[in-house]
Amino acid sequence: MKAMICRQWGGPEDLRLEDVPPPALGTGQVRIRIKAAGVSFATTLVIAGKYQRKPPLPFAPGTEATGIVTEVGPGCRRLKAGDEVVAVLDWGGLAEETVAHEVNVFAKPKNVGFVEAIQLAISYPTSGGALTWPTVLDVQKGQTLLVHAAAGGVGMAAVEIGKILGATVIATAGGQRKTAFAKAHGADHVIDYRAADFRDEVLKLTSGRGVDRVYDPVGGDVFTQSLRCLAVEGRICPIGFAGGTIPQIPANILLVKSIAVMGFNYGYYAGWSPHDARFEEADKTFALMERIRGWCEAGLCRPHVDRTWCLEDAPKAMAALLERSVTGRVAVRME
Repeated sequence: MKAMICRQWGGPEDLRLEDVPPPALGTGQVRIRIKAAGVSFATTLVIAGKYQRKPPLPFAPGTEATGIVTEVGPGCRRLKAGDEVVAVLDWGGLAEETVAHEVNVFAKPKNVGFVEAIQLAISYPTSGGALTWPTVLDVQKGQTLLVHAAAGGVGMAAVEIGKILGATVIATAGGQRKTAFAKAHGADHVIDYRAADFRDEVLKLTSGRGVDRVYDPVGGDVFTQSLRCLAVEGRICPIGFAGGTIPQIPANILLVKSIAVMGFNYGYYAGWSPHDARFEEADKTFALMERIRGWCEAGLCRPHVDRTWCLEDAPKAMAALLERSVTGRVAVRME
């Protein structure tokens, strides 16, 4: 089979398309003929050796794939050959086929194409878990939700899910194209952070009260200013640090406003964090994925892929991400 292989830590330009043997199928695993795979900012960190988990060299990067099950290993109970699926992988997505633990493989919504469905592997469950689980943001009907980087993969999903939950969604994005994208996916109010101070705009929109919940994939000063436009007893969830700076949390603001910072790492539940909880948390994750599939099949979620590349051009997809020229997600097609 063909696969995009990482043999040394570096950039997208260091990857090479190679012919390699198919991976072995183990107990509790399924073999998938990949139709499409996702690449993300995290993928660029993995191939650079800067992610929290380093696969053994050489490997095919990629943690999101969609495709068709061709074989099931011993111990599999939910899936069978011919099933159209969405899979979360340890690595191996940028290849013509892969194997995945059955616990990380889910039915693809019937009305979502293979390319668009790559977002259902990580982006949508990341936002869905953060917004709905009681231990995180627990967004309720009638609350106000601030979503940063709303034109990105997890941000777009957070806007859509926030609206499904009955929240008033304020979205931030940079530039006319991205703000229009966030508006098209359901945001009630959109702030172009390049043209205005989002903190001032949020306080105007909320008559000085502030927002109940903040979903922040950016970090840095965005996180710090978000604390200052949270309402009393509000919650904020740092979901990543795409801005490049990990913020230091001023505890005095938490105390004075009775607000809470709720961390959320979907990798803990998907199996690619330092502690692998995919098996003990399987029921919780499966319930979340079924809820998201239902939203998709009801037309409430509309996954969007900005551009696609063929497998041999996967490094170009990563370069587009690093240029920050993408709305939604990018994908690699295997056909």
